[in-house]
Amino acid sequence: MSSYLESTARERVQRLFDAGSFEEFLPPSARAISPHLAQLDAPVAFDDGVAVGRALLDGRPVFAAAQEGGFMGGAVGEVHGAKLVGLLRRAIAERANAVVLLLETGGVRLHEANAGLIAVSEVMRAVLDARAAGVPVVALVGGSNGCFGGMGIVARCTNAVVMSEEGRLAMSGPEVIETASGVEEFDSRDRALVWRTTGGKQRYLLGDCQALVPDTVAAFRQGAIDAIAACRSEPVELTLEALEAEQALLGERIERFGALRDPLEIWAALGIDQPQLLPMLEAGDFLAAAAAHRLGAP
Repeated sequence: MSSYLESTARERVQRLFDAGSFEEFLPPSARAISPHLAQLDAPVAFDDGVAVGRALLDGRPVFAAAQEGGFMGGAVGEVHGAKLVGLLRRAIAERANAVVLLLETGGVRLHEANAGLIAVSEVMRAVLDARAAGVPVVALVGGSNGCFGGMGIVARCTNAVVMSEEGRLAMSGPEVIETASGVEEFDSRDRALVWRTTGGKQRYLLGDCQALVPDTVAAFRQGAIDAIAACRSEPVELTLEALEAEQALLGERIERFGALRDPLEIWAALGIDQPQLLPMLEAGDFLAAAAAHRLGAP
C-alpha cells in the first residue's frame, strides 16, 4: 500500500480519487506562476505548488486541491491562494458534492508577504462560503511538512479534518515558536516532542481532528469518504451553536490542561493508562485505547 506521507501531491490525487477521474483546472501547461517569485529570481512552479480540479470519489463528484510540499514547503502565495479560492467558488456554483483539500503547507509564503496573507484570508472566507452554501469541505493532513500557519486555521474552518499520526497541525511551527520564545519554551530539535505536540494523535485526543487513519493513501481515501458521508446527517454550514460548542471545548482545554507542559501530561490527565505507550501504537490500537478518553467524547 502506498504511503500518503511519501507521495507527491499529484500521486495522492491520482491514487486517492477514482481511477482516471481527476480533471485539473489550470494545469502546469497553463503556466499560472507567481509574479512575485520571478521578480526575486526565486524558483517558480508552473502550477505554483497546488493542483486543483474535479474528480470522482466513490462515484460521487467532488472538487479537490492538493498542495505540493516539495515546492517551498507548500507555502501559499497570491496565485496559489487564488487557485484555491477559485476552486471553492466553482464548487459553490456547480453545487459540488464536497470539496476535499489535501493540505501540506508551512503557511504563508514569506517571499510574497502581504499578498500571501491576503490570499490565505480569502481562502478562509471561501471555505466558510462553501459551507454556507451547503457544500461540505474536508481537509486531509498527512504530508511531511504538516499544516501550519494560516492554512492551519483554514483546516479548522472545514467540516472535518482527517489526519495520520505522521501529519502535524498547528498555528505556529516548532521553529517559529523556538525563534520567538526560546528553546526553553519549545525545542524544535526534539522530534518526539514535536510530534507529541502537533501530531495526529494529540490533535485527535484534543478534538482538533475528527478521524485518525494509518499512513496510506487508501486509508485517507476511506477517511474522506466517511467524513463526507457524516456531513449528510448534520448541518454543513457553520452555525452559532457549533461555534459556541467549540468555544466551550477550548475553554475546557485551557482549564484542564493550561498548566501542563508536555502532551504526556495531558494524556494522563485525560485518564489514559500508561500514556507513554501511545506514541508506539499503530492507528487502530491507538483508537481503541483512546476511544473513551478523547476530549468531548460521549
